[in-house]
Amino acid sequence: MVTRETRNRPGDPAVTAAALAGIARRHGVAPADVRPAPRQGVAAEVRLLGDDLVLKVARPGDTGFAADLRKEAVVIPHAARLGVRTPEVVEFDGAGGELGAPYLVLRRAPGVAPPDDEPGPLAYRELGEQLAVLHAAPRTPLAGVPEDRADDPRPGVEALAARGHLGVGLAGWLLGWLDELAAEAPAEPPLVLLHGDVSAGNLLVDPASGALTALFDWGDAAYADPAVEFAKVPPRAVRSVLAGYAPDEGAAWWPRILRHHVSWAVGRLSGAPEPTATHWSAQPANRLLELLRYFSTDGAADGWSRSHRLP
Repeated sequence: MVTRETRNRPGDPAVTAAALAGIARRHGVAPADVRPAPRQGVAAEVRLLGDDLVLKVARPGDTGFAADLRKEAVVIPHAARLGVRTPEVVEFDGAGGELGAPYLVLRRAPGVAPPDDEPGPLAYRELGEQLAVLHAAPRTPLAGVPEDRADDPRPGVEALAARGHLGVGLAGWLLGWLDELAAEAPAEPPLVLLHGDVSAGNLLVDPASGALTALFDWGDAAYADPAVEFAKVPPRAVRSVLAGYAPDEGAAWWPRILRHHVSWAVGRLSGAPEPTATHWSAQPANRLLELLRYFSTDGAADGWSRSHRLP
């Protein structure tokens, strides 16, 4: 699944001061009350319009960024109708108007970014509940939302071994483990609507209770195997998310999720470093070490299933 985790980092700002002022006035906001958001997106430049609105403008130089924003304009209202906690769309211009690029104005959601990018068990459990609502909804055609079937990880592992990133024996062991995990998953998993990037940077929480208040940034939405959704949170958080998503079925879901984690972790090893990126899986070794962190702590202690143990 291609996500912004593997794309270029933000480029030069796309928005001029004059254009910003025009958008702000149209929404009753003084130009002096427009400011950059503390966190900027990869696909969009983000500005706060006063205290109540957020402006997202597709960054130039990549047609995929504009497509992501157009997708959000379709998916967000759909998710909101299902009852998912997500910001309201106030205005969308797919052509760009005075900004020269597609833009989206959203109602600002309550809550704050999770402290230290650690949402905590309550927010993760409530995230699972929200994902259950999203995934259970009848499939509805949504413009710009692709169908994304998981790639077979075997060619990637074999290529890494051929280039010297993995020893031949270790690659053989890894392929055997991936095959074991695949045997515990449906041959043809259902394709459901995924948010596509439920990492901590796309969540807001209540600062007092730690409860989840909003799930935003839907630019990676796709119809895919629901197990893919859980591979965007650290392995040590998966159990908390599944506690809200499928309280009595965690052991059955884990092998499917683990296979994605392992495949992506190995594939990322040969990628370029991203020193300024902050999300948990940004750097090449992060995902692999998060798996080690899980297996050496929670995974060593609980008894979900045989697949918790390394073969």
